[in-house]
Amino acid sequence: MTDSPLPIVRLRPKAEARAIRHGFPWVYADELVTDRRTSKLAPGALAVLEDAERRPLGLVTVNVQSKIIARMMDRDPGAVIDRPWLAARIARAAALRDRLYDAPFYRLIHAESDGLPGVVIDRFGDAAVIQPNAAWAETLIEEIAAALAEVTGVTRIIKNGTGRSRGLEGLAEETTILSGVIEAPIPVPMNGATYMADLLGGQKTGLFYDQRPNHAFAQRLAKAARVLDVFAHVGGFSLAALAGGAECALAVDSSATALALAERGAEAAGAGARFATRQGDAFAVMEALAAEGETFDLVVCDPPAFAPSKPALEAGLRAYERVARLAAPLVAPGGFLGLCSCSHAADLTQFRNASARGIGRGGRRGQLLHTGYAGPDHPMLPQLAESGYLKALFFRLDG
Repeated sequence: MTDSPLPIVRLRPKAEARAIRHGFPWVYADELVTDRRTSKLAPGALAVLEDAERRPLGLVTVNVQSKIIARMMDRDPGAVIDRPWLAARIARAAALRDRLYDAPFYRLIHAESDGLPGVVIDRFGDAAVIQPNAAWAETLIEEIAAALAEVTGVTRIIKNGTGRSRGLEGLAEETTILSGVIEAPIPVPMNGATYMADLLGGQKTGLFYDQRPNHAFAQRLAKAARVLDVFAHVGGFSLAALAGGAECALAVDSSATALALAERGAEAAGAGARFATRQGDAFAVMEALAAEGETFDLVVCDPPAFAPSKPALEAGLRAYERVARLAAPLVAPGGFLGLCSCSHAADLTQFRNASARGIGRGGRRGQLLHTGYAGPDHPMLPQLAESGYLKALFFRLDG
């Protein structure tokens, strides 16, 4: 039995303690004994996790309102979760990013993979956005922000409390400035392009850093090319393509606000004359472009997560197949098609098969040239498949 002032929570006899010992960071609700005492724990409370034989496994944070009822914080059951502990985790993550990148624009904390369960922090120079997607982080948000400022020196910190993950934790949506002033979108240099990140009103933290290496690969295919960027957000693939010497690029998105930021990014890079936008439903726009007889040397589709959970998997795979079916006819003979998925519920094989079916149904055949993933500022925890969610497939299509 553990000698600790903290409450103790215990795995059920049939729960897989071995997975926890080998690094799996979550305990699901049906794996934990939820007696009256456990049920009374406040969301985000700390507790010592024991196996069914009462052997300690580590220090966890508990939220009985969540399907993920416990998250591993520290393998040491006697650890103290305070500002120095938080600062140490952030410093370790920052040391890795500073080795990887020349400028402080990257994902600084990638949740469980960086030892801060449910927490995402993206850095934008002297500003940072924290997404506290777990109850414990919501409770300690001020301490997290203070540790972040101490380690990195950032002076402007935003809490982005939006998204599906917070709903699953029983947390309300809220976006607020914790320190400093944010008055305008922040220019972000990446792959030779300039992106405009709206830290307060944009999707997620304002920019998707995870696609950086896939932008770079697409950039290699874009020299002197006519490029179509579908589900473009703030111009992820199209602005990278222009920086790589594309003849022109068309960005398609349903958000006028996102496209306006993309236009500002193109102008900031001196490529405004080669850049155009088209607002509308991506599927409808692709159908319209086909009816207009348009083709492009490079088409990239980076849709939202169509399969964010297992119940949504089949419908999500059909949506990915439809994207490929509509995009394939828009690729000029010998051109290239990039298809992306950020759905962790759809594994690589399932996504690749759906994409191949869609290309075939679109009347094309193709070679798979490259499979891409998130960049190294989004490290994967090997025991947690969800941390390796992003897939990008690049095909060369025949005539």
